[in-house]
Amino acid sequence: MIVIDPVLELSATADFTSWPVTEPPGDAFLTLSGRMTPAEVGAAMAVIFRYHDIPTEPVADLHHLLDRHLTEAEALTVPGGLRVRDTTTGAEIQPGCCCGLEDWREWRNVLREEDVWLGHSPGTDLEHVAGAVRLRQENGPSSPVLVEIRLDDLPALLATVHLQLRGFLGLVHDWAAETTSRAAARLVTVLDENLEISGPLELA
Repeated sequence: MIVIDPVLELSATADFTSWPVTEPPGDAFLTLSGRMTPAEVGAAMAVIFRYHDIPTEPVADLHHLLDRHLTEAEALTVPGGLRVRDTTTGAEIQPGCCCGLEDWREWRNVLREEDVWLGHSPGTDLEHVAGAVRLRQENGPSSPVLVEIRLDDLPALLATVHLQLRGFLGLVHDWAAETTSRAAARLVTVLDENLEISGPLELA
């Protein structure tokens, strides 16, 4: 069975004290969904702010601090992407370096037998075969990791990713309402716009 999850690289929360955050998981990737704990949502937000060197104090002014950054940078990027797992073989394709979750919708191009950027270190090759796409990721001295996705299954898999991201966005609102109530609406709007979450997926 193939599973695709939106994940965030949880590597920038050491010594973070502005609000409670969870410890990084073993592979440093945090799955985003509507089932996250408040500490996991807090960790995701901490990564986003630290990744862009945006101050997190005072917490009540997060929306102003975020907007100040967006005025200069014009966009928000999130380290991570889509992780692909084959639960039968245990094979797992992780997002590589410089791959951002903001580009998750580019996976729709695979349905048109086009390539998508999956990062590097580790790099991932994408090969279109009859009715499927084969992902091959380097695994150091070990054999490369291979996962194959049937194109007929991909729309439902991406629809699930979309649902997970919408669930995450709802939890961000709840988290912000408790942590920095004045910033809640703005944080949700910025994430929604930059990660392209709420709009229809339009897979056809």
